[in-house]
Amino acid sequence: MDSGPGDPKVELASRLNAARLEFDAQARRFEDARARLQDTFDQVRNGRPQREILHDSAFARLQARLETMPVIEQAKGILMAQYRCPPEEAFDLLRRASQSANVKVSDLAAQIVEQIASPGPRPAKRPSPPTSGDQGGRTIVRQARRRA
Repeated sequence: MDSGPGDPKVELASRLNAARLEFDAQARRFEDARARLQDTFDQVRNGRPQREILHDSAFARLQARLETMPVIEQAKGILMAQYRCPPEEAFDLLRRASQSANVKVSDLAAQIVEQIASPGPRPAKRPSPPTSGDQGGRTIVRQARRRA
């Protein structure tokens, strides 16, 4: 009976062993996460303010990112359509514009989306890039685009 590398039983045993190892690794990661969660609960119970705990936690940072991601993606899409550029360039424009205006990327993105979504007359020609402030961010992105 053949028990070499091409043997289906050997392959099956190897795959089963790899699956067991992955399961064990997943279980260890789960237990680590459970221990961190329990530690957080204990800190809340022992008087550390929940706001302070969340500020330091990776969960809070991830939550904030998930909340701002849709508007940033929408703004990127708007910039991609207006300037016929790839996603990386659109985000780079948004990032540089936010830095030069000292405004969070998510805030500038929200201004851009709001400006496009707000009812009102649409310009007949191609719109100029977004700026910061009350104009919705057009001048800032234009300046960032010139520097690129």
